[in-house]
Amino acid sequence: MKRRDFFRKSVGAGVVAGTSIGLGGMNKLWAHSLPQNNYDLVAIKGGEAELMFDRAIAAMGGMSRFVKKNQTVVVKPNIGWDVVPEKAANTNPALMKRIVEHCYEAGAKQVYVFDHTCDDWTKCYKTSEIENYVKQAGAKVVPGHTETYYQEVSIGAGKRLTTTKVHELILESDVFINVPVLKSHSSAKLTVAMKNLMGVVWDRRFWHSNDLHQCIADYASYQRKPDLNIVDAYNVMMRNGPRGVSIADVANMKSQLISTDMVAIDAAAARLFGLEPHTIPYIRIANEMKLGTMDLSKLNIGRIKI
Repeated sequence: MKRRDFFRKSVGAGVVAGTSIGLGGMNKLWAHSLPQNNYDLVAIKGGEAELMFDRAIAAMGGMSRFVKKNQTVVVKPNIGWDVVPEKAANTNPALMKRIVEHCYEAGAKQVYVFDHTCDDWTKCYKTSEIENYVKQAGAKVVPGHTETYYQEVSIGAGKRLTTTKVHELILESDVFINVPVLKSHSSAKLTVAMKNLMGVVWDRRFWHSNDLHQCIADYASYQRKPDLNIVDAYNVMMRNGPRGVSIADVANMKSQLISTDMVAIDAAAARLFGLEPHTIPYIRIANEMKLGTMDLSKLNIGRIKI
């Protein structure tokens, strides 16, 4: 499916829902045919990151569906690289700020933001502009570069990854929101929600040397899954990922996806990128492990075009 067909039959700024149809399905209904928070996935296109999130989270039932009063929230973007926002190696900072604002509006006691970065964490947090933006919204940024922050856990359903050390924020916070940026990846082919979870563990080298795709799917089976996944596809790195080389690698898609199902949202992101989900091994494996569904025809999908 071509990216330009993704929202082809959306109407104006309305939400279009599909009952038992996929992203490319033809039999579409207006949003009021389904309760707003009954969507399995919401896809939105055509606006700035903050506005798209406002509209998309409303279609999912609002942030109060996920965040309750006095809860602690950890928001995990991709801040892995010492790269400016225009190169799209990291999550959009404006989107991150708006997510934090929604969490506090829903009554969150404290919102934390962190990533186990690849480049120096202080430079990544600053250059990505995520630290500045989320602090403006009242979040606390926490480093992930020290092993003492991590606690060992068992991955009961794991085939290659059976134990790993997970950042304490993931284990101790009430709500976990996963905010990857959609982009190409030299080893995994594509990085989205499941792949973004490599930034919550300590030893990523083990994954790369022990069947990366199986390890990604194995960790997705861990009991502490994200309560909400938000895929940033405003600017998308189409090649030379995960760090990128230049702005020439980036396509301005002005899109966003939201779902509680990591397999489904990764499958939808693959389609948006121009790939079929089954061609990404970790998506196929996770689907086979019944960790979610990559069959988008089984989902109620809300579509919004701004």
